[in-house]
Amino acid sequence: MGEYAPRWLAARKVKGRPLADRTRDHYQELLNRFILPTFNNVELRAITPEAVANWYDTAAVATPTYQAHAYSLLRAIMRTAADPTKNNGRPLVAFNPCGIAGGGSSGSQRRIRPASAQEVATIVAAMPERHQLMVLLADGCALRFGELAELRRSDVDTTNAVIRVRRGVVRSRSAGVVAKTPKSDAGIRDVPIPPDILDAVRDHKTRHAAPGAKGLMFPGRNAEHLSPSAFYGKVTRKRRGKTDTKGWGWYEARRLAGREDLRFHDLRHGALTEAARHGATLAELMALGGHSTNQAAMRYQQAASDRLAELARKRAEARGWTPDTTTMSRSSGSSEI
Repeated sequence: MGEYAPRWLAARKVKGRPLADRTRDHYQELLNRFILPTFNNVELRAITPEAVANWYDTAAVATPTYQAHAYSLLRAIMRTAADPTKNNGRPLVAFNPCGIAGGGSSGSQRRIRPASAQEVATIVAAMPERHQLMVLLADGCALRFGELAELRRSDVDTTNAVIRVRRGVVRSRSAGVVAKTPKSDAGIRDVPIPPDILDAVRDHKTRHAAPGAKGLMFPGRNAEHLSPSAFYGKVTRKRRGKTDTKGWGWYEARRLAGREDLRFHDLRHGALTEAARHGATLAELMALGGHSTNQAAMRYQQAASDRLAELARKRAEARGWTPDTTTMSRSSGSSEI
């Protein structure tokens, strides 16, 4: 296994594409931490169902997600080893010994409680001004952190109230910071900006975005991509007999809102949940979230952008926004930069 697994990882492809950097890093971590300590010097043909079961019972039992991921990786490696078409017509093992029912599932999923409108407002008010819009767009447009960090001025069209998602930032130990297109075509999408935050988007472009059409909407240090640590910050810590350490950023803002359980990605979950509550179809949810499966590909292509804009308006009205004549009469025009 210690010889075969690295070759498998180097040659692994998904839908004809090499593994993404973060995926490869994750697989390498699973190999180093959970699989190779047990199977490094074991012949592939000596890895029996009993050996797999014994390993599974002791590997990462305190972290069910890691346990499920490690098992899924071992199962994929052994599946390739048992496939004659992947080994010049001669399988390396007679069969795949990984047959644990449900072994690739962590069994329980974290229950997400979406943030209320008041909680979001509290968080926004407590964030640094240059990062307030990130919270509003995650909650209002279901954008991921990596998509927000790569947004350019030219991607944000306030005339037509739409954000054109074309790229995202990915960080990995092996490749560093990389801006790349989404893994699937569904990730490339146009997302309507809810009308109740449109003025905040315009204001942010004026005051905080980097200059030029390609200027980042949320620039980090030296106009580079915003790092997660610069956004998340730290929470206030009380120290006995000493001055308290003052918190800032996302961690402190969610504490002030009484939602220390809330992850930034949960805002995206809440946005999609709200869209569904207001009547979004499966196809529209797939289009809004940039999700893609083989079964939903056709539905994604047929989703109507006008319907998504209507959903954005409904969400804005549910939060207390009312249209005015200026908004109603604004005609579509060229993209603002």
